[in-house]
Parts: sequence; C-alpha cells; structure tokens
Amino acid sequence: MELYKTNQLKIYNSLSKSKEVFTPLVEGKVGMYVCGPTVYSDVHLGNVRTFMSFDMVFRYLKHLGYKVRYVRNITDAGHLENDADEGEDRISKKARLEQIEPMEVVQRYTVDFHNTLQKINNLPPSIEPTATGHIVEQIEIIKDILKKGLAYEVNGSVYFDVLKYNETAHYGVLSGRNIEDSIHNTRELDGQSEKKNPQDFALWKKADERHIMRWPSPWSEGFPGWHLECSAMSTKYLGETFDIHGGGMDLKFPHHECEIAQSKVKNGVNPVRYWMHANMLILNGQKMAKSTGNYILPNEIFSGDNTILSKPFTPSATRFFMLQAHYRSILDFSSKALEASEKGYIKLMEAVNNINTIEVSNESSIDIHSWKEKCYAAMNDDFNTPVLIAHLFEAVKYINLLLTKKETISSEDLQHFKTTLNAFVFDVLGLKNDLSDDNSDKLSSVVELLIAMRKEARENKNWALSDKIRDELLEIGIQLKDGKEGTTFSIN
Repeated sequence: MELYKTNQLKIYNSLSKSKEVFTPLVEGKVGMYVCGPTVYSDVHLGNVRTFMSFDMVFRYLKHLGYKVRYVRNITDAGHLENDADEGEDRISKKARLEQIEPMEVVQRYTVDFHNTLQKINNLPPSIEPTATGHIVEQIEIIKDILKKGLAYEVNGSVYFDVLKYNETAHYGVLSGRNIEDSIHNTRELDGQSEKKNPQDFALWKKADERHIMRWPSPWSEGFPGWHLECSAMSTKYLGETFDIHGGGMDLKFPHHECEIAQSKVKNGVNPVRYWMHANMLILNGQKMAKSTGNYILPNEIFSGDNTILSKPFTPSATRFFMLQAHYRSILDFSSKALEASEKGYIKLMEAVNNINTIEVSNESSIDIHSWKEKCYAAMNDDFNTPVLIAHLFEAVKYINLLLTKKETISSEDLQHFKTTLNAFVFDVLGLKNDLSDDNSDKLSSVVELLIAMRKEARENKNWALSDKIRDELLEIGIQLKDGKEGTTFSIN
C-alpha cells in the first residue's frame, strides 16, 4: 500500500495562511509547478536554497508513493530589470554588455544552473519548459484577456487592467495587499508611462530599437511580460487548476499575484490549490541577492575561493546546512554555521556507515517503530526537516549504544532501522555519503600518518610540533586520545 494512504500530510498554504491537509485533485497524482531561474547570471546560494527546498518536497511526495509531475520553467526572455515594466530585458542587457547573442547568455547560465543543482544533488524536474518555447501560448492568453475586457492595448503594448479586475475579484488575495492602499501609496504616473494605472502590468511589450529578442504578434513586434509565461506553462502541462505552486518568498508579489489574476481571467477558476513559498538566505545581515552584490556562489563554497568562509565545504555538507532550517524560515549564512553543520553531517554519515557493523540479538531494547513514526510526523508537518534531522540524531545515539552493546536489536528490527534511516537520509533529504568506505579509509590513513608523525615528534621531545598536530586536528573536528595501547582518534 502506498505510504500517502497512511500519512496525513499538512502543507502551509500561503493563500489561506494556514496549514491544510494535502488532498490532491486526482488521488495518487500531484501536479507541482515551481518558478525557475532567469538565466542571465550564475545561480547564487539563495536561489539554490529555494530550488533545493522544492527538491525536498518533490522527493518526499515521491517517497509517499505519489506520481508527481514536477514542472520548473526557465525564463529566457521577458524579465525586465524592475517590476514596473521598465528597463532592459535582463538577458538582452547581458548580451549587449558582453557583445554576444542573447541565446549564448541563456545557454551559458542554463548549463551553470543545471550543473550547480546536480552538484547539490537535486533531482531534475519532470518537464523544464522555456518562455521562448511558449510564445504562441502566451499570445493566445493575451487575446482571450483582451476579448474579456480585462486588458488594453497602447502603442503596440498590452497591459492587464488591475483596477477593472479588482471590481469582481481580489488582486492581492495571495499577498494580503489591499488595492485601495496600493493606489493611495503609489505616486501618480508622470505622463511617460502608457499605463492607465501604476498597478497595471504588462502582458506584451512592444520592442524598441535596441531590444534584440522580439517576436511578431497581433499588436507589435515585441515580447511577453514576465508574469505571463508561468500562467501559460503551468496550465499547459498541469491543467487549469493544479495542486502545488512554489517559489521564493520574493515572488509572492507581484509575480504570483499577477499569475493568479491572469489565469483566473483566462480560465475562470483559481489556478492553484496550495501555494508554497521558501524563505531567504541572509548574508551580512541582508537578503542574499544578485542586485545588491550581497551573495556567494555555490562553487565558491565548494572550492573555498571566497573571503567569507574559513575553508571549503562539500555540496552535501552545504545541503545539510540548508536542510537544518525549515524551508519557510530565514536562514543566516556564516562560516561558523556551516562548520557546525559539517560536524553534524559527518556524525550522521559515520552512523549510517556504522549501522552495517551492528550485531543482532534475539530481541530489541529500542523501539524502532516509535522512532520511525516520529520521523514521518515531522515530514508530514509541512516538511519539517529540522525536526526530522533531530530524530535522525536520535538514530545516531541508538547506533552508538548498539555498537557498544548497551542496547540490543533483533535482526528484523535492524533491517527495518536501516531501510528507514537510508530512506530519510538519502531519498527524502537527498544527501550523499561523502564518507563512503573508500573515503573513510583514506581519511583514517591520513590521520594515522599524522599520529605516527606526532609520536616521532614526542620521542624527539619536539613538543611544539606534537601539540600543533593535536591542536590543528582538533580544530577540524578530529580528536586524538592518548592511552596505554597508543593513540586513537574520533571525529566530533
């Protein structure tokens, strides 16, 4: 029997601002759409956290036995420099500055995006459509919205009429914004804008002379508005109403608000049943963002080529660091936090390796079934990975007690323990074991070599070198223990 039939999953719905029991439209199947990157620069760690959060959601839904269609788009046109429908297209601007074709920019940074997510061990989505591959669908949506009187054309550009839409619907239903307050707090149009009202947003923009990326339409040679692509692609591949829509917290307004309005006018129904938003990473007390230059790239973390961290960190340790915070929580990024997470990650992987050496008994003194239930309860509570990880460290404690024979476990329970632990660590959290047997052997060999060098230094009364080896190993989490039978070590 599929696990979803015996597990009641609750999801925090940004639309209702409460946790709701998850019931998909079609039993056993889930349609999930996540807003992907605008591919004009390298993906930074804040972006990666969002995509990793929804990778975790994808993994858990699959683990529960759902058949999941996961759609994540690539924005390769139409995303202007600000949300006021002004400025250059971000990709065209990059192409102009580097004197290359826009699609060269798209290709370069799409490849970087895929490579980075592969390193962090994200699963690929089921479908990864592009904005430029769905121009026809976007034009058809615009025609329909115009026909229904909720958009207007000005000089070859088409804008969604937010105030008219708000007469019969609520523009702000997701973000909680009130259109009247928005009108009151918005400056008057300066005469340069084509919009009737500042709140209106572009469905189609006429391209000026410098705009390289353009397509023919009934209104002008131009390009679609940024918000439109997600409405076109999500409904094409998932239907007029689908289960889950995810993205970063910063997309809630205006991007997702605009999606709701467009899709509701086009199809006459609310497009999404559960809206999910992942929170941001904080660096230097501020949101990690490309626009401010306050960010760090994943490859800079993995290589150690940065001025923020004390040393390099593996993709798995970095992923573990991010999973230790709930996806809806703000997470502070620092060298100290990463170092602490790395130590925890190593302890967990050592336990995963050591579980294979446990000796079985006739009966169990540890309640593995109760532990398993707590793991599922954590994930069923809006994907609470920090609580799940706390329960995984309970498992580490059990493994250590079993290794020292202070507790016992039956053969059947041990197999159940292994299966459950591996499922949550690798399948659900998506961690990789960097401490594989081969790597562990190599690490042990290096530490044993240093122990031998330290022994020689002590025999030669070179106390400074002896202490340096001990202290520097301790600094990276390896503790030496001197005893009658020689020196042993443990990884803390």
